[in-house]
Amino acid sequence: MVDSSHAEHQIHCVTNFRDLVSTPFNGEVNAICWTRKLIGDFSEIVKKVALSGNITTIEQEELHELQLSEQGQLAREILLNDLKVLEAHGASPILNVINCYDRDDSYPFFPTDVYSFHVDRSPVPVDTFLCTYYGASSEILPNSQGKKKVLIPEIRDELKKLYHGADEGFESFLSDHFFDLHYQATPHARPMSLGLGHLCRLAVDHPGSQVPPCIHRAPREKPGENRLLMIC
Repeated sequence: MVDSSHAEHQIHCVTNFRDLVSTPFNGEVNAICWTRKLIGDFSEIVKKVALSGNITTIEQEELHELQLSEQGQLAREILLNDLKVLEAHGASPILNVINCYDRDDSYPFFPTDVYSFHVDRSPVPVDTFLCTYYGASSEILPNSQGKKKVLIPEIRDELKKLYHGADEGFESFLSDHFFDLHYQATPHARPMSLGLGHLCRLAVDHPGSQVPPCIHRAPREKPGENRLLMIC
């Protein structure tokens, strides 16, 4: 995890799962991370999973059936335990091997894929959990270093050209197409990598949230290296 004065204000680090799920977001803190140094060979799992398309979901049954070395078995036990504790918490974790995400080229001046800095939104109180076990890791951006793209005049003008309704419906148009969830990093922004093995909980934009949602993005994948990511 990147050391940064901004990280000290935004990310609160804990040492166990109970604190990860129970520590409240507060003030500038909108990311809680259970920092861990994991053992085991997660690359072996990535190599032995039968891939299907750009994103492959690994079901627990398939994970159990993989023939693994001792180090691979250690990695598998960590994955199974993370799935277990998240499910017991009421989450629905998904374990993916990611070659790449689909790119959004619908609007060349405004991509809305996960490589763009964005926040998650929900109609009910919920958090986003994620952990990168292998490959390039997810990044977050201090809220002070990002600006909503829909508030940038030249981008807003382009969006108005796409919209053909009454003026009072423009904000709904932005929301319906998820434009309002995306952010542009400021010129001197310093995105922070969440690192490998750390299970993180990110604040989501939902009614009643006491903190700004956490701005994050998927990283550019390293050539020839798939990612192993758990998210829910």
